[in-house]
Amino acid sequence: MKRIASLLLLAALVLSLAACSSGGKTTQQSGSDVDTLVSEYGFQWTDPDAPILNDAGAQAISFNIYSSKNASALDYNDMKIMQDLYESTNVYVNWENVSESVYAQQKNLIFGNAADRPDAIYHAGMSAGEIIKYAQRNVLLPISDYLEYMPNFSKILEERPDIKSLLTSEDGKIYSLPRVEEMGLLQNPNLLFLNKNWAQQAVDAGAVSGINDADLVDGLTLTADQMEQMLTYFRDNDMNGNGVADDERPLSFVYNNWQGNQCDLYGMFGLNDNLEHRVVVDGKITYTVQDDRFQEATNFIANWVSEGLIDPVSFEQSQDNFLANGKGLETYGAFYWWESETVVSNPENYIVCAPLVGPDGDQTICVSNNPEIGTGEVIIFNGVPNVEVLLAYFDRYYDPIISAQINYGPIGIVYEEELDENGMLVQKELTGDVTADELRLQNAPLGIIYLSDYAWENVVHMEPRAQLRLERLDAYATPYVPEGVKPTPNLQFTLEELNTLSSYESNLNDYIRTNLIQWLINGGVSDDQWATFQEDLNGRTNLPAIQEVYQAAYDRYTANT
Repeated sequence: MKRIASLLLLAALVLSLAACSSGGKTTQQSGSDVDTLVSEYGFQWTDPDAPILNDAGAQAISFNIYSSKNASALDYNDMKIMQDLYESTNVYVNWENVSESVYAQQKNLIFGNAADRPDAIYHAGMSAGEIIKYAQRNVLLPISDYLEYMPNFSKILEERPDIKSLLTSEDGKIYSLPRVEEMGLLQNPNLLFLNKNWAQQAVDAGAVSGINDADLVDGLTLTADQMEQMLTYFRDNDMNGNGVADDERPLSFVYNNWQGNQCDLYGMFGLNDNLEHRVVVDGKITYTVQDDRFQEATNFIANWVSEGLIDPVSFEQSQDNFLANGKGLETYGAFYWWESETVVSNPENYIVCAPLVGPDGDQTICVSNNPEIGTGEVIIFNGVPNVEVLLAYFDRYYDPIISAQINYGPIGIVYEEELDENGMLVQKELTGDVTADELRLQNAPLGIIYLSDYAWENVVHMEPRAQLRLERLDAYATPYVPEGVKPTPNLQFTLEELNTLSSYESNLNDYIRTNLIQWLINGGVSDDQWATFQEDLNGRTNLPAIQEVYQAAYDRYTANT
């Protein structure tokens, strides 16, 4: 490897630096002498095609970065994209990988042990509250003080005031690096799929009124009554012909999952619900659980549950179990997910439907708060030597060619060595039994990237699966979101606001979750129960105070964007 070969040539220089080095790093403090970095180690940050350091710098400077990773991923030190980044930058990173569960256990210990911290944490998963807390303790590096060394990131902040606003803390500084992957997918995480062969049997049997076989194509619109008739037929008949009358799952989903969840069912009653039950309507932070239509919708859905039209396993199964249940012999009559191709063995047997039309003619969908702009993805600890070099290195991740490889996998494994005639990355054909997901999980670290409109139009094609999702959402989801309804973005809060949220929000969420699941699986919510619920929302759970905090933070966000 280049690093080893250079070591022999530079041994004398490295020995001369030993007196002022520790753990492979010089002890120069952050920002103390950039001139020395430039003169001795060739430090440069303006030419994206040139190394950040010369060979002497490659030997004298290194960084230790701690990161969780998924179980399928290679050690980051062994990933080709990381090795390629070293070859192109001369910045050596020693990655310490742990599982996500280990990081969750060690996170507080890392922040509490100043004598034995890494230089940075990748996949840090820092909340706004954690960032403010550790910034006030002078633990985190104020990255915004070093933007001179990050031309790619600086350009993003200049062109995207919304991203800058999301990252900027109460003191006006930025303490974390973001992940930005904007496809227009996450806002609407559900599509309704229907088994067209089963549906045809129901129609031919006269069990469903108002539709015929010719209607059973993508874009089918069903009323709540028609869907109920359809699901009832699925429940009462041996639809898959295996001689077992009760293994069919009329309608299935994964309760409270980030996708493929129950929230679109509330759209039959005009509610743009989501897992937090919090959405922006005409600029106002709105909680769907305060709307009387939520009671009506919950009782309607609970009736479907009690009648066996919704698979009861939907309320307890994991995402993995849901996907496993869809394979092999067909058991799903209808289900919510992003694409049928992931869920069932024979996706050609399923059509994608428009949102269901409710009893009063309402037809809308979930508006999720899943963010396409993720904050707190990378943090750097204060006092890291030569931090300008580390920031220049991380800045390369925001180059769209690098972002694509960080997100999907490297050139040579996932992408062809040569670009296409339009200068865009070309995905290699899959070989053997490996799937696109498996190849990606093994070879892509994910993390900090910037993939937005420019990248999709000029650098990298969306994955075929993502393109299919987007086409379907454009046709069967986004047209049904009312104007003025938006997800709640990631927001920055003041310390006082964070104290309010930490005091009340967890109790509020637990109270809503506990009541809602009981109502759905036990037949619904009575008027008296609903009245008590509303009193508690406005009283002991302090929803008005929480709503006020979100509104103030949202108003600041919109003022800055």
